[in-house]
Amino acid sequence: MSPATLTPIAEVVPFAFSEYIIPALFLVFAATTVAGAIIAVGAQRIIRSVCGLALCCLGLAGLYYFLNSPFLALMELLIYVGAVCVTIVFAVMLAEPDEPAPTARHNWLAIASTGIVATALFWSLARLGVCGDWPTLAVNQSSGSVETIGVQLLTTYSMAFEVISLVLFVAILGAIAIARTGRHHHSP
Repeated sequence: MSPATLTPIAEVVPFAFSEYIIPALFLVFAATTVAGAIIAVGAQRIIRSVCGLALCCLGLAGLYYFLNSPFLALMELLIYVGAVCVTIVFAVMLAEPDEPAPTARHNWLAIASTGIVATALFWSLARLGVCGDWPTLAVNQSSGSVETIGVQLLTTYSMAFEVISLVLFVAILGAIAIARTGRHHHSP
């Protein structure tokens, strides 16, 4: 086959894949976040809820990275998935092994109203995100260097970093409280 007979890929493929990759990635990250949140809220067992929370946090980390914030994406993975979820799992492992049987009582009015409010909130935020007039920021090419991250950590993101450390501290205290209550609880 000679080079003269080769056709460019743009003529063979009717659409460019590159213009569909970014929206597809956003939808994957958003779907992962929503699916994880639904699993976290709707699961009957606490271990499944923690797995849903971890999945939700993975989707959020992807959304942070998608929004050109690799530092927040990494902190989401390290703090929430790597620390908070693992701490909750350890607390569950140290607490009572048997969970009480879930009750089958459903309040359909509360479920319906929660669904309506959640749908309205999701639709409003999605419409704002898609149709809003968002300014675009210039991407700094040196934003991924260790020096830049260190400077931003101690200046720009210092408050966010401290709040994340407080969340981790509260999660550890909660895990200790659950573990302590589980060890001293004796059933007759």
